[in-house]
Amino acid sequence: MTELPTIDLAGESVDQAALDRLLSAGAPRRILHAELAGLAFGEIDLGGWQFENCNVGRCKFARARLAETRWSGCKAAFADFGRADLVDAEIVASDFNNAVFRQTVVTSAAFRRVKLTGADFTDARTVDLTFDEVMAIDARLPNVSFRDRRLVQVDLSGALLEGADFRDAVFENCSLRDAQLTRARFEGADLRGADLGGIRLGDAAHFRGAVISRAQATMLLQELGLRVM
Repeated sequence: MTELPTIDLAGESVDQAALDRLLSAGAPRRILHAELAGLAFGEIDLGGWQFENCNVGRCKFARARLAETRWSGCKAAFADFGRADLVDAEIVASDFNNAVFRQTVVTSAAFRRVKLTGADFTDARTVDLTFDEVMAIDARLPNVSFRDRRLVQVDLSGALLEGADFRDAVFENCSLRDAQLTRARFEGADLRGADLGGIRLGDAAHFRGAVISRAQATMLLQELGLRVM
């Protein structure tokens, strides 16, 4: 990987004018320790840029072109990535709680060791999306596609998963407890590594064609009010 020119903004105050000058560089940069909370990035092309240990909470990235960007150790709570292009982006060890990805293109994007509690992926394009050690409690992920993906330590407790596609996915140490699963598909999925607690009678049918353990089958029957003798 080519080493990018690095700009370390530790201890510096960056206002909107300073941010606009920084972004005018054009060529990709590696930005360190930047306090950028609440600023607007606009519909800029930042393809290939890297952000490390930056605070971009509540920033506006709507419609920005962020393909192949890398975010490491960043704080992006309540940031707005609506309709942005995050194709092949990588988000690592970061806090994106309550971030907005409505109509965002996250095709082939990877989220690893990321907090996504309350994040909103409504109408996002999610082909080949990677979630690895992700906390997505109460996140909105309607129609998200995890087909053929391996989900490792992904907490989807209470998440809105209406219409989600988990066909042939493999769950390892994950949670679907109390998730909303209307129209979700699990054919061929291996759910033996998932917490299925809180499943309601109407949800059980969504697991048709999935693989579960004997212990999970017993738990599901108990959740449905049946006595296992």
